[in-house]
Amino acid sequence: MSQENTPFPKAANKQELEEGLVFTPKFDAHGLIPAIVTDDASGEILMFAFMNAEALDLTLKTKAAHFYSRSRGKLWKKGEDSGNVLNVTDLRTDCDQDVIWIRASIAGHGAACHTGRKTCFYRSISLGETPNDAPRKMTEVVTQRFFSPNDVYK
Repeated sequence: MSQENTPFPKAANKQELEEGLVFTPKFDAHGLIPAIVTDDASGEILMFAFMNAEALDLTLKTKAAHFYSRSRGKLWKKGEDSGNVLNVTDLRTDCDQDVIWIRASIAGHGAACHTGRKTCFYRSISLGETPNDAPRKMTEVVTQRFFSPNDVYK
């Protein structure tokens, strides 16, 4: 679905885009808009993905999060394989309508990440200087897994 064929109108001007009350999402040159997903109860960031117009439209209509996979080149419903559907409780956009924020509850095992963790953001990156240009280290900060990926994604 190209930007011209979306079910969403275009803003007439900057004032309408930034202050108006009509949803006029701005997709990028590839027809995508970034979406950040947070847990409705805790506010924890669960995942980040892209949506095309079809995914955004389906999300709004079904209240289940849909995304566009750039690596697979296709639409996907979050949880279609794992059962960990993201049930949308609130959907917002930023001031210039080029980012989507989804607040959702997780069905199924309670994990948003395909690794079995609740969040895709399970590692913390070390800050500060590294000695002799050594590789930057990470620390795993979320270790609990709600399911085994090998069992779920056979």
